[in-house]
Amino acid sequence: MIDAGQPSRRQADLLVRGGTVLLPGGAMARIDIAARDGRVVALGSLGDWRADATLDAAGLHVLPGVIDSQVHFREPGLTHKETLEAGTRGAVLGGVTSIFEMPNTSPLTLTAVDLQVKLDAARGRAWCDHAFYIGGSAVNAERLAELEDLPGCAGVKVFMGSSFGDLLADETDVLRRILRHGRRRMAVHAEDEARLRERKSIVQASGDIRQHPHWRDVESALMATRRIVRLAAETGRRLHVLHVSSAEEIVFLAGHKRRVSVEVTPHHLTLHAPDCYERLGSLAQMNPPVREQRHQDALWQAIRDGVVDVIGSDHAPHTLEEKARPYPQSPSGMTGVQTLLPLMLDHVHAGRLSLPRLADLTSAGPARLFGIEGKGRIALGDDADFSIVDLQARRTIHNAWIASVSGWTPYDGLRVTGWPIHTVVRGHAVVRDEALADAPPQGQPLRFLEVAPASAPLDS
Repeated sequence: MIDAGQPSRRQADLLVRGGTVLLPGGAMARIDIAARDGRVVALGSLGDWRADATLDAAGLHVLPGVIDSQVHFREPGLTHKETLEAGTRGAVLGGVTSIFEMPNTSPLTLTAVDLQVKLDAARGRAWCDHAFYIGGSAVNAERLAELEDLPGCAGVKVFMGSSFGDLLADETDVLRRILRHGRRRMAVHAEDEARLRERKSIVQASGDIRQHPHWRDVESALMATRRIVRLAAETGRRLHVLHVSSAEEIVFLAGHKRRVSVEVTPHHLTLHAPDCYERLGSLAQMNPPVREQRHQDALWQAIRDGVVDVIGSDHAPHTLEEKARPYPQSPSGMTGVQTLLPLMLDHVHAGRLSLPRLADLTSAGPARLFGIEGKGRIALGDDADFSIVDLQARRTIHNAWIASVSGWTPYDGLRVTGWPIHTVVRGHAVVRDEALADAPPQGQPLRFLEVAPASAPLDS
């Protein structure tokens, strides 16, 4: 037994008993875990410990808490699609313990005031821990070094395409200004806006959703990815390329891994064209798009080769009414935070990746890349965040299970093997036996190793 407490204090807030625990380095052991004051204080055979609460994890696997580092929870301004409360409720029901939320809300998240509005809205309403991205833009480029160091800020997110107004940053001089002002790893949506505008006529006449990956073609993604990687190298900035979707991008990025990290999504790993568009129509519409099978095969190979660092859901809901608009007026985006872990556990069951590799992609990987304090491992002194799963449980994903305000999933009716049973956030069992606990939300802002302690807020 490893014990961080004194023998006279073998009292825990929570004991997780009898589970198979995934430890740092990938080893698995059937042990108990004691949590006190939100942190892991003992690991081992803890039969002489007492606790205020106990979780029976016999027959289950205890994973480090899943971190979904790309979600769009739409608040403020777009709460008819999603809210922080509903989005984080779906997160914990799906076994996710922390999230990074994106800046394309209304208003956009571009200032210290905008960030504080989100932090205030999450207080007492967020079921999991959280941080919010600041959007990198021409209007705030020179302030980004200060803004990215605000408590609760996940960093800077740049949209090179697929955005609007002040959040769109597609000009080279603007991108250079953004990259030069800051030091934390910068996240980027890499599609070439000029090429997308030129090619939109391809789909406007046909109205055929199957044309989505031809409009937003591989070249539009590859052009933007090459450009931002080159600019980041010029400025010495670390980069995180979001939702990589093509084989060609993977080949390119594999040669630039020293300072560039790579995210892929469950939908690009699970769905493929043209099948998904023929079955789901615009419910499969995402930016960048779901592409043909050869691209999905390349993403899986990149996971096996170590090119991929993180899996994020890119949860980006719209209402069914909005999605029913004729293409291309239908918006791109789908729910995903609640289904991230079930889908990936099903892929584990199918032999496409190992459980330790999944935990690295969804826990240790994001914690390491973004310097999240106390997250990503089950280790003494770290936060007691656990995604406790049954690897053999068979469930069918249904729209009725989805907590999102939008109320739907493209995986409605999909049978999966592997399911989240309990979710623990900083020692609080927020989900027990697949049901939300009878306690108020207790999510807190994430802490980052590269961010100084809280100080007086910046002016907007």
